[in-house]
Amino acid sequence: MTACSLLDLSPIPEGGDAALALRNTADLARHAERWGYRRFWLAEHHNMPGIASAATAVVIGHVAAATSTIRVGAGGIMLPNHAPLVIAEQFGTLATLFPGRIDLGLGRAPGTDQTTSRALRRNLEGDVDAFPATSSSCSTTSRPGARPARARGARGGARRPLWILGSSLFGAHLAAALGLPYAFASHFAPALLMEAIATYRSRFAPSAHCRKPYVMAGLNVFAADTAEEARLLRTSAQQSILSLRRGMPGRLPPPVEHFETRLSPVERQILEQVQSCSVVGAPGAIRTGVAEFVERTGADEVMIVSHIYDHDARLRSLEIAAEQVIADPIGV
Repeated sequence: MTACSLLDLSPIPEGGDAALALRNTADLARHAERWGYRRFWLAEHHNMPGIASAATAVVIGHVAAATSTIRVGAGGIMLPNHAPLVIAEQFGTLATLFPGRIDLGLGRAPGTDQTTSRALRRNLEGDVDAFPATSSSCSTTSRPGARPARARGARGGARRPLWILGSSLFGAHLAAALGLPYAFASHFAPALLMEAIATYRSRFAPSAHCRKPYVMAGLNVFAADTAEEARLLRTSAQQSILSLRRGMPGRLPPPVEHFETRLSPVERQILEQVQSCSVVGAPGAIRTGVAEFVERTGADEVMIVSHIYDHDARLRSLEIAAEQVIADPIGV
């Protein structure tokens, strides 16, 4: 039985604002907790008009306070944007406020454009190059008695699991070398998924954090009571991807009927590449699709992403997924 979790970007829909997006995020987390999802993660993106989770640690606190048992975390924090000690303090404090419920996933991508990266970072190149060392220090400085810099939160050094995130082979090598669990962003960058998993598993060095390899893989899920409705819901995410590729990110647009018939061959190719790890359809297709994804990847955990315009439709999509792959003891 493979665990299932959720990744949320706090999408801001057209006609809405960040306040609405953050309310929807908390509401989704409460539902996810009831439906049996293991984790609820949020991601760091900056200067994106359609995403409300830029202050990721703050939003994690918002979600953790709105729930009681589900694990809440970052998938992830883009460490080159921050001083490691600050992240250690933030997540040490979160782990103190919400014991046993906080995860910290670290990535080295900017999570934004180059102009915003320069505004975020003290050293644009050096901070990225130092990612292996800074990710390690983010763990060590959060432990009681660590020197020379000790992260001091409400209880100083509360422990919380550390993950390495990636969409290339770099993260696979690093997670394996550090003996940490590894999360691959196959929901938007699937090209190297299988090679990265194989690299991570073959090179994994057991550690005090993790005795054996543990892989989480991202999967887009667009579920509805009918296949036609599910395909329609997906068009919001498709529009968003193409807008981002054109350098014009915006708020999440409403779905468009017959959207795929309007696409150029190049646009079709982009969407096929970016969203190749996707399951779209009615309940039965979701069950089969997720099971096939797990069989192909051997993932220990699936991180489901449902970038859907209407909040009620997103709730229904993730409820269907839970019914098909969590509640079924012979499924995922």
